Amino acid sequence: MSCTFRSTTRRGQSHLPEKVRWNEAGAQYSLFEKEKLPRFPFSIDQEGDIYVTQPLDREENDSYVFYAAAKDEYGKPLARPLEIHVKVKDINDNPPICPSTVTVFEVQENEKLGSNIGTLTAHDMDEENTVNSILGYRIVEQTPKLPTDGLFLVQTYQGVFQLAKRSLKKQDTPQYNLTVEVSDKDFKTLCFVQVNIIDINDQIPIFEKSDYGNLTLAEDTDIGSTILIIQATDADEPLTGSSKIVYRIIQGDSEGRLGIDTDPQTNAGYVTIRKPLDFETAAISNIVVQAENPEPLVSGVTYNASSLATFKLIVTDVNEAPIFSQDVFQAKVSEDAAVGTKVGSVTAKDPEGLNVSYSLRGDTRGWLKIHPVTGEISSVAPLDREAQSLYRVRVVATEVGGSSLSATTDFLLTLTDVNDNPPRLVKNYTGLFLCYPLNAPGSVIFEATDDDQQSLRGLHFTFSLGSESLQNHWEVSKINGTHARLSTKHTDFEERLYEIPIRINDGGRPPLEGTVSLPVTFCTCVEGRCFRPAGHQAGIPTMGMAVGILLTTFLVIGIILAVVFIRIQKNKGKNNVGSAQASENQPLRS
Repeated sequence: MSCTFRSTTRRGQSHLPEKVRWNEAGAQYSLFEKEKLPRFPFSIDQEGDIYVTQPLDREENDSYVFYAAAKDEYGKPLARPLEIHVKVKDINDNPPICPSTVTVFEVQENEKLGSNIGTLTAHDMDEENTVNSILGYRIVEQTPKLPTDGLFLVQTYQGVFQLAKRSLKKQDTPQYNLTVEVSDKDFKTLCFVQVNIIDINDQIPIFEKSDYGNLTLAEDTDIGSTILIIQATDADEPLTGSSKIVYRIIQGDSEGRLGIDTDPQTNAGYVTIRKPLDFETAAISNIVVQAENPEPLVSGVTYNASSLATFKLIVTDVNEAPIFSQDVFQAKVSEDAAVGTKVGSVTAKDPEGLNVSYSLRGDTRGWLKIHPVTGEISSVAPLDREAQSLYRVRVVATEVGGSSLSATTDFLLTLTDVNDNPPRLVKNYTGLFLCYPLNAPGSVIFEATDDDQQSLRGLHFTFSLGSESLQNHWEVSKINGTHARLSTKHTDFEERLYEIPIRINDGGRPPLEGTVSLPVTFCTCVEGRCFRPAGHQAGIPTMGMAVGILLTTFLVIGIILAVVFIRIQKNKGKNNVGSAQASENQPLRS
């Protein structure tokens, strides 16, 4: 099979001068795609000529790859399919596209001539880096034409805008609208550019007065209180970064006790208290405030004395409560610390220099005491982490003399664990049973724990029988660190309850061992459930006792009935004898 490529395909052509030929006559030709496309715009006739059946669009698909096949009259392939590549050449059929409806640039009013103020980048969908996609830019209109037309120029092929004639002044006009023609070889498009003029910061804030006098406050004045309003003005454009005023204390308040908030509408400054005032450390302060703009001043303009104001802050003394050196005091001690051990200390000072006395509140367990003078805290009773691992008490510091003002803080005592609890069963095992009679050795599983911290005991218990006499009947095997299995060694057990002593060792430091009783009941089972007689309770007779009582009752009743029967018989005999005697003594009647 041969292939001859004659020319490239262009939009609107009806055929592709591409021809394939089989060496012998009678071949039947067909085309099929290499990859499935939304549409396949080619066909082939039985002469081997390939045609374009639909318009081609390079922006949709710039190339096609497909195969031409030749078969004989029976449909048998005559040769391997021939791969054909078609490249779609671009034509200039797309106009330039503006990047947005309006492109916005901003420029300061003191911008120098020739400065770049922005770039307009239009787009053309035709093939890149060809004559069809090269764009040119030209300003066709400036609105308004104040103070003159032609204030801006644009680089023809880069789209870069520059200031052409003079520096801009916002008072002339705050905004310019430019109409820009963007063109390629055949098409033209109008794009729109908006240039906003930004006011420059060439005016400094000026205080309405330079000295606000003396300001007297008590040292316990509330935080957040507004204590003074100051005012400066700025001649730059209102409500811009050039005219907004920020007030900053530059002298007299190294502790940052004061702050100044600015009203965004009026530029008034509200002096507030940010931290507590302190007569003892700063009774009198000479405060210096500077008014500034958040936006930098232009070159050649600097702040001067007109942007400064002062006032004197006088703080009066107030009797204050003691102050603790920390917000919260914390300590850690082992739970086995001896009674009388020092566990921590607190410190507080009175601002007026008075002595301080310490006391405790909330010592609900009675574990601690505090030295009233030194603030040392010690134990007065045994500590127990298992009862309470984090113990919180309130410490009260009261000034001695004066107004007896006081302050409180928390003392947190963390108790660290020691291995002082023997192991125990994790629950009360009342439902352990084995079916009676045993057909094979059986077993039950149980779990151990103790009340010490897991990190100390490590969940590594060891288990053993608590009595050597049971070793022929029972055995204990460990399953894991907390679980074990109690198993029978034979099947010859009675139908009753067995209390098996189990010895458990926690392996701690020092190791503790406990012996527990594990109840196991042998009982008759029905469908896997245990049915066993109720256990004897105090005051309730057993079955044997009940039977004995019942028999005794029947015996007593029988004796009573026998006695009654005998007496009745005797009485009948007496009555019969009396009747006979009476008859003998009576005379005969005819």
